[in-house]
Amino acid sequence: MLNIYNTLTQKTEPFQHIQDSNVKMYTCGPSTYQRAHIGNYRTFLFEDLLQRYLEYLGFKVTRLMTLTDVEDKAIEQAKKENLTVEEITRKNEAIFFEDFKFLHIKKPDYPTRASSAVDQASKIILELERKGYVYWYKCNNVENAYFDPLTFNGFGKLAHLDMSKWPLKKRRFHKDTYPGTPWNMGDFIVWHGCPYYDVCYNTVIGSGRPAWNIQDAAIVTKHLGFSIDIACGGIDNLVRHHDYVIAISEAFSGKTFSRYWLHGGHLFVDGKKMSKSKGNVYYTSDLAAKGFSGEQLRFFLIYGPYREKLNFTWEKINKSTHKLELLKAMISDLQQSNSLHSDKKLVALAKTMVPVFESSLNNDLDVKGAFDSLYEIIFELHEKRDSLAIEDVKNVLGDLRRIDCVLQCLF
Repeated sequence: MLNIYNTLTQKTEPFQHIQDSNVKMYTCGPSTYQRAHIGNYRTFLFEDLLQRYLEYLGFKVTRLMTLTDVEDKAIEQAKKENLTVEEITRKNEAIFFEDFKFLHIKKPDYPTRASSAVDQASKIILELERKGYVYWYKCNNVENAYFDPLTFNGFGKLAHLDMSKWPLKKRRFHKDTYPGTPWNMGDFIVWHGCPYYDVCYNTVIGSGRPAWNIQDAAIVTKHLGFSIDIACGGIDNLVRHHDYVIAISEAFSGKTFSRYWLHGGHLFVDGKKMSKSKGNVYYTSDLAAKGFSGEQLRFFLIYGPYREKLNFTWEKINKSTHKLELLKAMISDLQQSNSLHSDKKLVALAKTMVPVFESSLNNDLDVKGAFDSLYEIIFELHEKRDSLAIEDVKNVLGDLRRIDCVLQCLF
């Protein structure tokens, strides 16, 4: 049975789906005002790994990924580049999905732009206003809508906030996002009114655009319904964003939004957080220019506990690449076997590959444990490959190909 760490309960729990063998999965996608870097792809890769392993186990996964194409940052960046918001976000979105191919990441069933769910966002706001969760307030002569967290019982349950520390004095936060990790303890914006902003939509609640804080809730509820099995994202989304998604969705529907929440750790570079100001941001094209394949970069980013911080250095990726290529070379050598008889002990050892792989992946997606165990098994089979019959080699390769449906870096 698959056991995963649930941020909501802060426990590793057996995965139990809601309906038959169908799994609904929501994953935070990119803000397409800029190009995604390899730190972003570490998150998208653990989500891809989870989807692929669920499918390996026999589940049918319906996965939705949110694409933030309308927000403060996109409007500002479009002005800087003298482009429309649509031009800049479509350009980066195209690069994003090319990178998916490079890294062997499965394209979600619903890669959905925020701009396509404006109608749902406006309907949610209308209902939340009726229920008393949302109110309108004029800021800089523009009428915006805000969600009051104190009206939602259980707010902050994902980040495990101490709500006794919430200030009594009314405060409002007007931007889509704020830098850093401290909580904004106050009411958060869900709708930007016009005419202050350049991007406006005519809706049942007037002219404006949905704030980032409501976009994911609108997209997911529009396409997957009000209850899903799994929600995922980077650890940075645990501060503010995902608790906002829960509050909006559950206040609207009265149903549990997601039973499981998974969060991936940050990627650092030489021990420092990746940022443009430090000049240490790397893209897939930078790795490709250095001669690394998509499989090699994928392996580096998934080889290790997905919830922990991962430090990128050229030495480390060279080391992981060397290990991967050694295993692939041994697998290639096995295919050259022409023996007619097998050592029974070797056959028994070969049959442990799948159980060992599943045991590790069932332990909160322990790719490192799975790969290292497979490496040891293949090493011994390779050393004694003259004692492994052609038919048994075929079985070994068949098991490895099945395993590689998840790992996507062995063949």
